[in-house]
Amino acid sequence: MQQKLMWGVNVVLLALAGFLILTASQPEQDASAFMDNVPQIFKPVDLDQPFLFAGETLPTDNFDVRERLDRELTVNTYWHSSTILSIKSMLRYFPIMERILREEGVPEDLKYVAVAESSLRNAVSPAGARGIWQFMEGTAGDYNLEVNREIDERYDLEKSTRAAAQYFKRLHDRFGSWALATAAYNMGASRLRSTLEEQRAESYFDININEETSRYYFRLVAIKYIMEDPRAFGFYLDQEDYYAPLNDYRTVEVSGPVENWGDFAREHGTTYRMLKVYNPWLLDSKLTNRSGKTYEIRVPR
Repeated sequence: MQQKLMWGVNVVLLALAGFLILTASQPEQDASAFMDNVPQIFKPVDLDQPFLFAGETLPTDNFDVRERLDRELTVNTYWHSSTILSIKSMLRYFPIMERILREEGVPEDLKYVAVAESSLRNAVSPAGARGIWQFMEGTAGDYNLEVNREIDERYDLEKSTRAAAQYFKRLHDRFGSWALATAAYNMGASRLRSTLEEQRAESYFDININEETSRYYFRLVAIKYIMEDPRAFGFYLDQEDYYAPLNDYRTVEVSGPVENWGDFAREHGTTYRMLKVYNPWLLDSKLTNRSGKTYEIRVPR
């Protein structure tokens, strides 16, 4: 009996060894081919690691902090459509954002605020916030973004990112941490200051606030970790799945009025649609420009 048992174990071990040798000799599969053979798996997110955002460590030894983070990691891991579209968009937008955030001297992790705010799309909120960074018109004016019937620079990625970086720097100077700075970005600096004073609190993790802002910072952390390592959270993309950067263009300076952007586009070898894709801050079909201001228009090649 014992001899038969040993014989059976040896057979299993030989079969396993053969399988490992066979699979090791196969060329590495791309993500889509690999995932075709893997069933969808739902499992809890691993929280047994340090979590950092903008150089600040989350106190996950606090059960409340740990559970709030767990919620956002789980929601954003299994909120498939929004998360995968954001991952696909990051190569188009992140390099530009990272460069400007570095130039302004603020952490590159702040780019994930744009993901939380708009999913990297030129969104419009019910309250009137616009663009990837979701600036309200008043705040946009404070940071020299032009907003009128024909121009809205909240939709200009580079100018709005620079404005966001400067705004974050100001909020950090006021509140002393990036966690509180992002909370102020979400709920407003005055409301956050009043909340801190009323509750005798100094840390974001110790204040009891509205649900959106209470979840906001944890959502940023979750988005960061998912987008930094999508495969660790079950998102398998091949290189061709990512949206390409819009960097194949030439710049045309315009210092006067433009009667019709459709005519302008045709004269420069493109279409009205593509002109708006590359210059989403152009709102109208024309440009009055009575002041003679010079605008740089991107024309796709």
